[in-house]
Amino acid sequence: MAEHNDFVVTPWEVSGEIDYEKLINDFGVDRITPELMKRLEGHTGTLHTLLRRGLFFAHRDLGWILDEYERGNPFYLYTGRGPSGHTHLGHLVPWMFTRWLQEKFGSKLLFQMTDDEKFLFNPGLSLEETNSFAYENALDVIALGFNPNKTEIFSDIDYCKTLYPLALGVAKKITYSTTKAVFGMRNDSNIGQIFFSSVQAVPAFLESVRQGRNIPCLIPHAIDQDPYFRVARDVLPRLGYFKPASIQGRFLPGLAEGGKMSASIPESAIFTTDTEKTAKKKVMNAFTGGQATVAEQKRLGANPDICPVYHYMTFLFEDDDTKLKEQYARCKAGELLCGEHKQILAEKVAAFLKSHQQKREKAKEKD
Repeated sequence: MAEHNDFVVTPWEVSGEIDYEKLINDFGVDRITPELMKRLEGHTGTLHTLLRRGLFFAHRDLGWILDEYERGNPFYLYTGRGPSGHTHLGHLVPWMFTRWLQEKFGSKLLFQMTDDEKFLFNPGLSLEETNSFAYENALDVIALGFNPNKTEIFSDIDYCKTLYPLALGVAKKITYSTTKAVFGMRNDSNIGQIFFSSVQAVPAFLESVRQGRNIPCLIPHAIDQDPYFRVARDVLPRLGYFKPASIQGRFLPGLAEGGKMSASIPESAIFTTDTEKTAKKKVMNAFTGGQATVAEQKRLGANPDICPVYHYMTFLFEDDDTKLKEQYARCKAGELLCGEHKQILAEKVAAFLKSHQQKREKAKEKD
């Protein structure tokens, strides 16, 4: 985990102004190099905007995964969601990237809904609530358009008969001192929290168990989840399985000043269940990097580097790099006013939600 005076990044809390360079050092991940990008592009033909813009920025053993792929040993994908509430746009970022990887490499995807984790770590949620949110969140996963023939979505609670025996094998190799050191567990942490890292490790070798041979696994995720997979990488070779590779992404900032988009602060987040009117209102009320008055902004310019409106365009709503650079330059020059920029984003968000919610409704018809 990473806890500094100015920011905190753990699997359960992300707050403050994140220094990603510090996180690379704290977590011991590797930066994605131009050489790795070129190797990826050789297989995919083009790079996802999240890669081009450095929003997926770090990895563990990405080069090894590509080595295995080139040897004819394709990898499968594993990612997930801790269902503690409705899905917001920040959750969609790594899922969209995962979908792109599935499309480009033809990979199978295991998508884990850790409803047990959210019950164990959130005292305000019942098991029934987290399990219900797992179903609701799964609708958003389906709506994103993953290949249904190569995607398996499961709840830990519903799938425990398969997960539990394998988790026990992992748990036998993890000491309490390791869990305490990696996750900051205390004497008053409940024993379910201490055990849970064993459950989250299972999908990283589940496909190998099923096929009776070692299958490489690549885990795309936001960097706060890295401690879980660091433990998995330590344990799995001792059980005879490959270490899972991973690729880490940045957090979509919230609409308020500082920090990531958070479900616990509703005004900072746009949920996939928000009405178009509600979403537009949130965007129009968002913090910006602008000046106090229009006159000052035209004279002094704005700061897009701290502006959520610009960041939302960067992450999700402007694929064209040239147009994005133009927006940045016009913001800095005071030519693009905050109200105008917000209006552009609000319309894009509303259009996305309208389409996504239609697909979400259709997802209810699937088993």
